[in-house]
Amino acid sequence: MEKRSFSVSEDVWITLKDGTRLATRIWMPEGAEKDPVPAVLEFLPYRKRDGTSPRDESTYPVFAEAGIAGVRVDIRGSGESEGVIDGEYTPRELSDACEVIEWIASQSWSNGKVGMMGISWGGFNCLQTAALKPEALKAVISIASTVDRFNDDIHYKNGCHLYANLSWASTMLTYQSRTPDKALVGDKWKEMWLERLEGEPFFLEEWIEHQRRDAYWEHGSICEDFEGFDTPALVIAGWADGYRNTPLKAVEGVGEKAKALIGPWIHKYPHFAWPKPRADFHGEAIAWWNRWLRDEQNGAESIPQARAYILDGPRPKAWRDEDPGFWVAKDTWSKPEVAVFSIAGDKCLTEGEGGAGVGDIYLRSPLDSGVNSGEWFTLKPDAEMAGDQRVDDAGALVFETAPLQDEAVYLGMPELSLDLSCSADWENMVARIVDVHPDGTATRVVYGVLNLAHRDGYAEPKAMPKDEKVSVTMRLDACGYRLKPGHRMRLSLATASWPLILPSPEAPGVTIDTASIRLAMPLLGAHERIDMPQPENPDPLPNYTFLEAGSTRRFVERDLMTGMTHYHIQEDTGFEEHPDTKLRNQETRTECWSINADDPQSMKGVCEGTTRYEREDGWNVRTHTRTELTCTKTEWILSASVKGYEGGEEIFSKNFSKTVKRDFM
Repeated sequence: MEKRSFSVSEDVWITLKDGTRLATRIWMPEGAEKDPVPAVLEFLPYRKRDGTSPRDESTYPVFAEAGIAGVRVDIRGSGESEGVIDGEYTPRELSDACEVIEWIASQSWSNGKVGMMGISWGGFNCLQTAALKPEALKAVISIASTVDRFNDDIHYKNGCHLYANLSWASTMLTYQSRTPDKALVGDKWKEMWLERLEGEPFFLEEWIEHQRRDAYWEHGSICEDFEGFDTPALVIAGWADGYRNTPLKAVEGVGEKAKALIGPWIHKYPHFAWPKPRADFHGEAIAWWNRWLRDEQNGAESIPQARAYILDGPRPKAWRDEDPGFWVAKDTWSKPEVAVFSIAGDKCLTEGEGGAGVGDIYLRSPLDSGVNSGEWFTLKPDAEMAGDQRVDDAGALVFETAPLQDEAVYLGMPELSLDLSCSADWENMVARIVDVHPDGTATRVVYGVLNLAHRDGYAEPKAMPKDEKVSVTMRLDACGYRLKPGHRMRLSLATASWPLILPSPEAPGVTIDTASIRLAMPLLGAHERIDMPQPENPDPLPNYTFLEAGSTRRFVERDLMTGMTHYHIQEDTGFEEHPDTKLRNQETRTECWSINADDPQSMKGVCEGTTRYEREDGWNVRTHTRTELTCTKTEWILSASVKGYEGGEEIFSKNFSKTVKRDFM
């Protein structure tokens, strides 16, 4: 098909019914007024002028050349859009999205059919908006998202409190404190900025009020009504990302309307993600849009229900540029058959049911165990990914197979069941499946966590019966992995993974009946090996001018005198200038997570973020945020501050402070 020329505009504003104007960037195919075209909406708080501009500029021109309009809209209170954000995936946000879709469909250049896509926030809200069934929304592409906001998002995981809960709240406080660009909104930029600074919430205050799966988390979780979800959805994720479960959960729940695609990737679009191999996202997306927005009979509805990259023994590295493996397809996804493992008398992980075990074993991991667990969600293929697991296994109870005689290939979500007891109301359990290479290098295949108070459900947690054995089942995250002959499979059990999950109030440890351990690994089963096209352009992101270089540091500091462990994160995006808008911006972020290996009340997380915006005419603004989370046995204690500066002078300051009762978490 011949590529169409197109124009790019930021001078169109969408006015909502309440009068709020949303800032919009549109890539418009030439001739759309005479020959109307379909459109794809991405609706985000991440700032089209600077935050997402590189990836927008890698994709929407390609869509426009294929005759598909791209409509990139900042949600209210973000970028240059008016108003103040009121939270994450709120009813107002989704209502605004429906209004925007209606607006697009009513334009003279539109053929009346709209698609919606996005990664992370945009992946979430396109599924949630589709569940509301706006008439013009015909299909979605959801990347790195969730169908279950309580168990598969950045806040809590199977009842465990993720450290990313504070980290992400800090990130969003920093994001939402940013000024609109005066070059686009004019003289009212400062008024808009001050309104935003004054009104923006500290999201953690709301998130931490809901420590169980209540109506707050049910809102926006499409798993609450899979049967009612009927929009064609291409659902994409990466094994290296926290949102790896969603594609398989979507096809299990939605059925044939959903298609799953899982690569080796971090939290990025597939055409520029790491580790490689990448995928031709543009080709996939254009075929999807043409099928559902143009009624082109191209067979997109008949692609295999699940396509996945099977990792073939990657080694943990400082930078994982490419992971070995191969692509497979399953025309119809169904619950996999499993290989069952138990514990033999010699503490060996052995295939088969009913191992004799090695009796009851008490396990209490040092609270600073887990520093090689990596980030919950990853933006770079470096130390944000899980490192060599030998470090973390030192604080775990491990069981291991003999070297494998034959390969073992898995695809799906492993399940672990075991009997255990606990002397307190609850404790955290962590299970990891590890690929042990012949030289001892240990690659994490997959992991799962469970707050034992949530063992029978997440809506009504209950205390453990003290020192009485209970049966527990853990569903680990999804994986696609081949264990090679000569490698060993290790099951590692722990009660801590610092700082990935925050400790229970007493951290009492557990006593495990090793004879009860049953590990069910999902077999790959019937499949077809396939080739996945890679993007034609190996470097699709535009290159901006960096006036100051960025940097990244991630390190662990242990004080052998005090017993404190400090996990440090330092990020600097560099000071860059957009070649067209000439807007200059920079963000720096630091985090420090501290804990004494024997004292759960010693935990402390501190995050700081600074943003900087400048123009050549001397316009210079900056914001600084600081957030902190500590605890007692019975309470979570959180605080935050936001400061705004113009030309070096402080013009705004605001503080947040809240103490919340711990609710089985």
